Parts: sequence; C-alpha cells; structure tokens
Amino acid sequence: MDPQSSAQDVHRCDLCETAIVHSYCDFCHVNLCKPCIGEHITDGYDKHKIVPFQDRRSTLVYSKCRTHPQKNCDLLCKNCNHLLVCSSCTASEQHRGHIFVDVTEVYKTKKNNIEKDTEELENLISPKYKEIAMDLENQLANLDGGYEKLTTTMSKQGEQWHTEIDIVINKMKTEISEIKVKHKDILQKHLDEIKRIQSLIKQTLLALNEIEKSTAVAPTIEYKSKNKEFSKLPPKVQVKLPTYIPKPIDREKLYSLFGHITPLSTATEENVLSQNQPNTSVRELLDEPELVVTIQTGYEKLRGVTFLDEDGVWTHGLTNKIKCFNINGSLLQTIGTKSGQRPNDIVVNSDGDLLYSDWKTRTVIKVKNGQTEELIRLQGWLLRQLCVTSTGDILVTMFSDDETQSKVVRYSGSTEKQTIQFDNKGKPLYSGNAKIKYITENRNHDVCVADLGACAVVVVNQDGKLRWRYTGHLSVTKNKPFTPYGITTDSQSRILTADSDNHCIHILDQNGQFLRYIDNCDLEAPFGLRMDNNDNLFVSEYNKGNVKKIKYLR
Repeated sequence: MDPQSSAQDVHRCDLCETAIVHSYCDFCHVNLCKPCIGEHITDGYDKHKIVPFQDRRSTLVYSKCRTHPQKNCDLLCKNCNHLLVCSSCTASEQHRGHIFVDVTEVYKTKKNNIEKDTEELENLISPKYKEIAMDLENQLANLDGGYEKLTTTMSKQGEQWHTEIDIVINKMKTEISEIKVKHKDILQKHLDEIKRIQSLIKQTLLALNEIEKSTAVAPTIEYKSKNKEFSKLPPKVQVKLPTYIPKPIDREKLYSLFGHITPLSTATEENVLSQNQPNTSVRELLDEPELVVTIQTGYEKLRGVTFLDEDGVWTHGLTNKIKCFNINGSLLQTIGTKSGQRPNDIVVNSDGDLLYSDWKTRTVIKVKNGQTEELIRLQGWLLRQLCVTSTGDILVTMFSDDETQSKVVRYSGSTEKQTIQFDNKGKPLYSGNAKIKYITENRNHDVCVADLGACAVVVVNQDGKLRWRYTGHLSVTKNKPFTPYGITTDSQSRILTADSDNHCIHILDQNGQFLRYIDNCDLEAPFGLRMDNNDNLFVSEYNKGNVKKIKYLR
C-alpha cells in the first residue's frame, strides 16, 4: 500500500479483510470487526483483551517474571539497576529492604520522553540537518559561479596588464624612432662635410692637370700645394646603435605584482543544537556604518582603547602614559606605568578598575583609586594582550622567551586556571612569534584571538577546543594580506577584527562566516577595538592618534 495515501483508507478487519474495523485485541494487536470478535476469542486463550478501536494499544503487556513465571513484572527495583520484578520478588531475601517503583509510572514517563524525542527529532533535529544539507548543496551549486567570477576578475587584471605593457612598448618604440632621427642627422652631417672636401680635392686635381699641360711660367711659379691641408683627414665617425637590455623575468616577483590569491578560508564549527537559540539576530547591521564622534588623543602612535563607562575611554600608545578621555574628547586623567615603559594592552574589569600588561616587568597591574596592585607575574614567558571575561577571569596571550611558542592562559585573580596552546592533534593553535595577539571572549564563552603572526582569527570554545579559523575574505579592493590587530565582540556574538593594512574592519558571525566590512568613516590603519554596553564600536587609529566611535547596528 502506498504510504502517501494509506492514511486516507479506512481500517479493515485483519481476519475477514473486508469489514470495517470496530474493535482491537490489545494483547494480540489485531484489528477486529464485530462479527469476527467471537471467532478471535474462541481459541480458549484467556489473555485476550478486546477494546474499542480508538483505545487500541492502551493495555500494557508486562514481562513474565523469571523467578515466578505465573506473575507479571509490574515493579522496578531501584537498588538493582531498575530490574523488573513481580510482587512475589519483593518479599524475597534478594530484595529485602530495597525500594520498588510501579512499572506503570516509569512506563508513562518513558512514553512521554519518547514522544518528546520523536517531536524533537521531527521538528528540530531533522530540519536542522536538512538546513545544513541545503546550505552545503547551495555552496556546491554556487561553486562554479564563484570560481568563474574569480577567474574573470583575474582575466580583467591580465587585460589591464596587457594594455599597460602595450603602452610601455609603444613608448619605447617612439623613443627608438627619435634616437634613429638623431643618429641619421649625425651621420648625414659628417657625410656632407666629406663630400664638400671631396669636391675641393676634385677641383684641385683639375687645376693641377691644367698646370701640368701648360708651359706658362706664371701659374707654375704661383702654385701652392694644398696636400698638407687635405692630408688632415677628418675623424672617422662611428655612431653605435642603441641597445635594448631586457630585464630578466622574475616569475615569483611577477606573480606577487600581478595580485594575491588568499587561501581558502574554512570555518569549521562545533555545531551545537539549542532549542532556545534564536534563528535571527535581534539587532541587524546598518547598511552604512555611521561615525558618531572622533576623539583626538595626542598620541603619535595610538595602539589601544578600552571602554570605561558611558562618559569615558582609556587609551594607550607608544609612551608610558595611559590617558582617559570623556566622550567629548576632554582629557580626564593620565597615569604612568609602574616600570616607566609602554603597556602592551589595557582593559577595564567589572568594578571599573584599569588593568594593564607591562612587558618590561612581565606583570599584569591593577590600578584602583590611584593605587597599583600586581595581579600576575610571569617567568620564561612575555606578556602580550589581555581580556576580562564575563565571569571575571583574566585571559592573557603570551609567548616564550625564545619566541617559538605562544599560548593563552586563564587566570582567576592570580591563580592560573587553564592553558590553551595545542589542538586535539597536538599542533600549536597560535603562531609562536612575538607578534600581536589581541584577545576577547564571545557571548557564548568562545575565546577569540587575532593572531597577527598567522594572519588569522583563531576561535576555541570554553574548553580550549578549536572551533574555527578565519584567514580573511577574498576581495578585489582589499588586496593586501589580511592583518588582524584588535578584536572585539558584540551582544549578537558577532566578532569584529581590525585589518590595519587594508584600512577596514571585518565583521564575522559567531561561526566565522564573513558578513561585511566597515571600510567607510575615513578609517586609516585601525588598530585597537572595543565595544561599549550599547554595541557602539570604539576604534583606535594607529597613525592619526584618533579614537572613533562608530554605530554599525540598527
């Protein structure tokens, strides 16, 4: 029978196979019409349970007790791993003092769980797999088009190169034509001079022949030789042709000059199913981010910014001074580092206290009411950047003295709680060099690191397991290598990272998928990023020394 249409057919008696069903044997699981009920129970078997068809499968079928075969197992012994037992077993020595549960109650609970599992599989889990499969199918369907667009862009670049090369060649040909004219003029000038002298010599020879033939005395006596004058031969002119010296073709250099192909950016994620997870973001991205205010800090090289409260931000640059400004750009406070050296990073904890990392002393310092307190001191490792988590922990990026290893360490106060350094295959998660590694925590407690040395954003979950890597987004306009500096997250668990060399900010979703750029607002060399409590983005511009407040969400 066709399963698509069987639900619309009336149920028939299993015995006569023609009459419409009226009853059901809940023990034998047989559909019965009225006339066939009697036939069904005539076998003398006393276990038949005839019920109305709509109440079918309402009678529980109990297992027989192995110890007391005549009894049904209608109880569960909790002390014996929920062993099925009968009423007679409860009085046995084996189960003395044990706790028993009615099988019916457990059955109902399990039935409810099965119904819930079925509903979850049908309505949540299965559609999710269908959604994932459709997404992959769409990616595969769009694959050829995407790569065709990529090669078309490359071909257009090639055409532009050919045009430019033709222009250069034609310019050089023009130069050669001009040189040829000069060359010809030089030779012709010398040739004209030689012919003039040749004409004089010819005239002189004619005169000499006349004198030789003549017997007149006077011409012979008056003759003066010109041979000395003619014997002063003119210099021999040899004008060399210009040469074309082609530069050797450096294929590697040519490849780099032609453009840059970014590697595949593959985001692999731990796909966690949650019934409470929203399907859409509460706050959507603006079509065009808006510059709210610009704060001029006076730093020649501004590195970082961190949000204090609605009225102020802390900033730091390549000096030992850490400055606090209000939102209108007025300087509120300046403090100096304890070591007299510039800090690597600054953050504010939940109490509003300033924390900074001091590379000189290898310490994390807390500043509270003008007083300093050492929270963390390292040995054999050098501090990089800081993050205060939602639970008050401190995340610190650091690298070894020999610059071969990097890691993230979680501290509770001054106590080390967790080290994040390798993936599940024992490979380093982060580049081992001393380059900047800004860090932040997402709303889902993922640890997000902008690894400048690896040109990647590396995201691990709370347990330190790799979720995904992001290595940049292919773009014709953003053609320099991806250089992630500052990193921050918003209330929607989006991740924002500053791409300083391309003068823009990448916005990613929590699974590492590129959403869009922030590349307006006259951004130049964005370096540090921080988010305030209302999802306003604060950006420090390294060269300009400005902090810009940008609104990018509706």
